[in-house]
Amino acid sequence: MDDKTRAFIVSKFQEYYSQAQLTLPPEFTSREWGFIEFGSADDVFMKRHRDFGSEGELYDYLRGMAPAHAYYSVAYYEYPGAPKMKEKNWLKADLIFDIDSDHLPGKINSYGDMLEKGKKETLKLLDFLINDFGFDESAVHAVFSGGRGYHFHISDPSVLSLESPERREIVDYISGKISPEMHYSKEWMVGEHGSGTETFRGKTAVPYKYILRNNGAGWGKRIANYIVQYLISESTKPDKDMFRELRDLKGFGKSTSKRFQELKRISKSSAALQDIIKYGRLDFGPVDDFQDVIHQLISQAVDQSKVNFGNTQVDEPVTADIKRLIRLPGSLHGKSGMKVTALKMDELEGFEPLNDAVVFGDKSVKIKAIKPFAVQMKGKDLMVEEGVQEVPEYAAVYLICRGVAEYGSH
Repeated sequence: MDDKTRAFIVSKFQEYYSQAQLTLPPEFTSREWGFIEFGSADDVFMKRHRDFGSEGELYDYLRGMAPAHAYYSVAYYEYPGAPKMKEKNWLKADLIFDIDSDHLPGKINSYGDMLEKGKKETLKLLDFLINDFGFDESAVHAVFSGGRGYHFHISDPSVLSLESPERREIVDYISGKISPEMHYSKEWMVGEHGSGTETFRGKTAVPYKYILRNNGAGWGKRIANYIVQYLISESTKPDKDMFRELRDLKGFGKSTSKRFQELKRISKSSAALQDIIKYGRLDFGPVDDFQDVIHQLISQAVDQSKVNFGNTQVDEPVTADIKRLIRLPGSLHGKSGMKVTALKMDELEGFEPLNDAVVFGDKSVKIKAIKPFAVQMKGKDLMVEEGVQEVPEYAAVYLICRGVAEYGSH
């Protein structure tokens, strides 16, 4: 970034911070702060170990320095401004999750498509946090990062003292790192009628059946609902196309195939399917030979329902790192010029980052594009060719922050 371009982008960030409303974290005076300023590729580094005693001090710093990136620690410290980590005296830390959209599985067609995929994973994560872990919505704070994805900040007292290993276990649960054996058991089904040859307390004992564990909540409920929807979906296909991913598994023989074919006559309200949801009963075939099929169905359910954090190897340290710095909601992201946006739970689904997080105006700005580039912002498809041209201000800021344009016609 040359001096003229840097002066322009810093002036735009200062203009924003002159009237910005930030979302400060709880007990912000107990947080360590860090900043990265605009500069050349050779002198970009984090200035950290800062602390602020008042909102006014923080606002003055942002308005004066207009950093490219502003961060605060997830941790609360007794001495947040101490120059060495061991001198800060760690007290507690928020629980943080990071959805990194650009590393999600599947093909990404555009920046907007990438962000939409990230939002879908974020909504799945919200479901886990509210329904599995029981966090109150008031303790869960969603934030668009201003760049590639979303963060969740959780300040519930129950998690503040958790150490790194416990936080990793939470990530493992949400990302489906659990074996299929954890989700089912084999039990005798006893009734007045049946075809079994043994009895139990005078009643007929039918052979073992697979029973999903905890099918009324958490992973058990997700797996039960997935299996029901899978069976309904497969039952609508021609016989030759049904259950393709199960056919080569041990246990999926003629009798099981026949049993599954009967599902073509089953509706959503059938007793067989309701038994899966209500009781977790998977009565599909010979128990001794059916384990591979059960494992496959459970694996499919987990793959569909788990949260993909992007690159899990990246995210695990984010959640487990109890001293990490996280972006300040309300600040600007120096690689996009968009706002790090705090969101209420009912705003998350309808949030459109390439419109709602764009803070600069439409006035024309002359830039020199270093290479061709395309992006969709504020509902418009923006295509720039290499060379000098005029674009809306919001696009100029974005392209400069992305490193694909310089300010002016030089």
